[in-house]
Amino acid sequence: MSGGRPRTAIGTYGAVYVMRKADRCVAETRFRDIDGRLRKVTATASSPTAAKALLKERLLNRSGYGSGGVLTLASRFGDLVELWLADLELQELAEGTKQSYRDQVRLHVLPAFEHFTLGEITTGRVDSFLKSQAAVSHSRARQSRTMLNLLFGFALRHDAMPRNPVEGTCALRKQKSQPQALTLAQIAAIRVAATNWRAEPGRPGPKPDGQVRDIIEVLLGTAMRTGEVLALRPCDIEDRPTGMVVAVTGTVVQRKGQGAVRQDRPKSDASIRRIPVPEFAAAVLRRRLTGVPPGRTIFANRSAGPLSPYNVRRTFREFLADAGLGDSGISLRWYRRTGATVIARGLGSDAAAVFLGHTSTAITEGHYIERDHTIDLTPAAHLERTLRPDSPDGALLILPPAVGEEEVLATVDGDPDVGDVA
Repeated sequence: MSGGRPRTAIGTYGAVYVMRKADRCVAETRFRDIDGRLRKVTATASSPTAAKALLKERLLNRSGYGSGGVLTLASRFGDLVELWLADLELQELAEGTKQSYRDQVRLHVLPAFEHFTLGEITTGRVDSFLKSQAAVSHSRARQSRTMLNLLFGFALRHDAMPRNPVEGTCALRKQKSQPQALTLAQIAAIRVAATNWRAEPGRPGPKPDGQVRDIIEVLLGTAMRTGEVLALRPCDIEDRPTGMVVAVTGTVVQRKGQGAVRQDRPKSDASIRRIPVPEFAAAVLRRRLTGVPPGRTIFANRSAGPLSPYNVRRTFREFLADAGLGDSGISLRWYRRTGATVIARGLGSDAAAVFLGHTSTAITEGHYIERDHTIDLTPAAHLERTLRPDSPDGALLILPPAVGEEEVLATVDGDPDVGDVA
């Protein structure tokens, strides 16, 4: 049926009427609540203008009738954050991911919007905030955008907002750059610095235990995430006649109040994998395995607990400074990127993605039954020939990028190590 008065939209009100009763003025309108029903709302004041102003204030602060009023447009942004964080605890996410979300909201998102109500957070305000974050770094802006989408998605599910204000903001544009792998010269310089770190004759204090030096060799030879290497145990390693194979079954995460702990699952299901190890990295692991109990991590602190990713990164930065690479921008992630580059150029980007644990492949039922026998040792051979300490062959690193290589390497940059969260 057409014609007649148009229906008042949910969350809005109709015309405002003002009537005088004795020496007071009464403003009234009808508000359509989120349960679809129209209800009269009134306000009384000494003048028509004051009555209208009071009525609009009541409409703005009107609770969500029919939803329990948990969140409304008049709710503080901090109330939304508090409820969302409580809901986050119930979700089946890795503790490292949860902590990363908490930190992103606490450090960057909440300070920008804590003095606004949900109704006051417009697309323009969000766009301005994201641009200010992008001025700091593209990664910061992208993470903040993700947090806002999660928060406002939660508000939408509680009927507290009519739309997500992140929608309509400008796209976050990142200057396109070719992901870089380590050069053989850089690898050699860092190796020398790691070997000589704090080893000067007569230097006071305890001698270095060489763990970080060995960790970067394993990172180079396996392209694993830092947390995955720190989580390796003797029971995760199988030394076969054909070569060593490691099982990635967990990661080390940093938890507030607990320090570094081993989490019995890596970043994702695809990250649970078995990978072959080139001989130069296998030799390091064999040496480190001596005397280590089966259930303890191979790389451990003085209390036999897992090494902290923070401490590993700090020591690695000292290696870089000693190697004259302190301002190079190199991080531990470059080792994963380098391994991915070698495999992509030797075997293709699909093989590199599987080796990194970014994707899963269609494996037959027979492969599941005897999956140990299906491990391809070719990636380890390419890594051994290219990155071994003695007489490395850099032929693969100087080849043009493989088809799809850039996309694979970009996932390394956008794939935070679970062990790296604050």
